[in-house]
Amino acid sequence: MARTRSIVALTLLIAGVAALAGCSSTVAVDAAPNADDPRCAEVMVRLPDDLGDRHRRWTDAQSTAAWGDPTTVQFACGVPPLGPSELPCVTVDGVDWVVDDSRAPLYRITTYGREPVVQLIVDYDEVSSSGPVSAVSRLITQRFDVTGQCVAASDVVP
Repeated sequence: MARTRSIVALTLLIAGVAALAGCSSTVAVDAAPNADDPRCAEVMVRLPDDLGDRHRRWTDAQSTAAWGDPTTVQFACGVPPLGPSELPCVTVDGVDWVVDDSRAPLYRITTYGREPVVQLIVDYDEVSSSGPVSAVSRLITQRFDVTGQCVAASDVVP
């Protein structure tokens, strides 16, 4: 009798885990060219499980993450560095970020002057970029090399 209960309990546990796994599908994303940088791995293990009320989901590419269902925030480490740009640059917790809103409400927010380069894609209709940018800035500020910084166009000497 106890063995039957154990088998039934095990079967229910397996079914429950399978049902929960089916609730949130894997997010398909492409790995960045330098996703294998060891510093990306250092940050990946420290990424938060939640960004506000958005829960982290599985992704199918190295050094990537996603939050929300449907996805409202995507993270990629090891993307190609940006060159000089006229896009707005903001500094959050000591890290410079270039903000590309050309596909609004999806904002592409990319670190500038840090290696490896991190990029966030944020659905601005669903979540403010300040939470994800601040969370990631705190993780990379001491771990990623500083290679430059944003400057205003008026500060550039021809």
